Amino acid sequence: MTPAIVQERNSDRPRNPYYEEDIVYIFKIIRWILNSIGIWPSLVENNNKFHQKVSVGLCNFVLLFAIIPFTLHFTVEEKSWAIRLRFIAFLVFCWISVLKYWSLVACKPNLRYCIEFVQHDWKEVEQGEDRILMLKYGNMGRNLTILCLVFMYSGGFMYHSIMQYAIGSYVDEHNRTIKPLVYPTYSRLFDPQVSPIYEFVYAVHSVNGCIVAAITVGTCGLAALFVTHICGQIDVMIQRLQNLAQLGVNTDLHPQFIRIVQHHVRTIRFSTVVGTLLQEVCFLEFMGSTFIICMLEYYTITDWEVNNRLSFITYSVLLVSLMFNIFILCYIGDLLVEKTSNVGSLCFMIDWYKFPVDTMRSLILIMAMSSKPTKVTAGQIAVLNLSTFGGILKTSLAYLSFLRTAEM
Repeated sequence: MTPAIVQERNSDRPRNPYYEEDIVYIFKIIRWILNSIGIWPSLVENNNKFHQKVSVGLCNFVLLFAIIPFTLHFTVEEKSWAIRLRFIAFLVFCWISVLKYWSLVACKPNLRYCIEFVQHDWKEVEQGEDRILMLKYGNMGRNLTILCLVFMYSGGFMYHSIMQYAIGSYVDEHNRTIKPLVYPTYSRLFDPQVSPIYEFVYAVHSVNGCIVAAITVGTCGLAALFVTHICGQIDVMIQRLQNLAQLGVNTDLHPQFIRIVQHHVRTIRFSTVVGTLLQEVCFLEFMGSTFIICMLEYYTITDWEVNNRLSFITYSVLLVSLMFNIFILCYIGDLLVEKTSNVGSLCFMIDWYKFPVDTMRSLILIMAMSSKPTKVTAGQIAVLNLSTFGGILKTSLAYLSFLRTAEM
């Protein structure tokens, strides 16, 4: 066996002995969610691509089958503005979810690159301290995804099943028994009250709710996973700088310092790809959140006034879910700005005076790169941070006040 082949095989061997377990732990939840809607990219060429194409086709069919008749009924058939007001938030939310889904499908090459990048970082962990830091932030991203999943699926289950069964069937003015549907449909396309069409339509509407929830959870989960990974890599870089300062001025620190700078540059490039991947879905989330949160606040208040407890609880859970989703995006955006901008100041906090003169001068390169922090933006229009989250809540309350005044 030639030395070149031996070197190549050794380079493929992971330095982290817990590599496979760490990857499964970090990716398990988000991979299960995105696989269910055909978004998770196959990391092996020509592997499982047929399954992904079928999943994407079925998801598009379910989404459009539920939303297009809903849109036609809302715009053509429904004449009552009170009923339109009751359904407009769900119609807007469904269309935003469709656009986010199409955006994720279109950005699958970037998504694959980001996943492979994260896997490579976990594979190349050398020290136990670095792995502990990465697990700390990986666990944070995983927990945020789980919380988002619990809120979204709890609210969706209550709206699509419990609330509909509580409403029950009723007899209209033409003495016809009207069975409940999750979303109203356009009657000129088909009659949804006739069996087995009713059962099929109701099942499609329920599956649509699961897909919409998966899209929302998948978007927030990806953002949490990638941004917390970037924060972990920055902390690893800072820790390596601190360890470097303990070696003393009589040690040749140049090779180690080159690796630290390369690690920093690689992390910045990864954060740029992540920002490109997330900017479209974050823009859609940002644009829809203010309006949808405002309408859910309106539904919650009106149901409280008429003492409709089940609807009040359902809309309250949905309101908390939507607020938590946009909070996740704004929180991790704020965390990313803080971490990437603090690299320069943290360089002052280490024992830099112990470095050789050439190495001290090289710290200027790291400070210069950290002078422009990486940001999560909503389509390059707004920066997502905690200040933006507060602005969204204030705007939604202002719209709610206007809506309540107009109603009176």
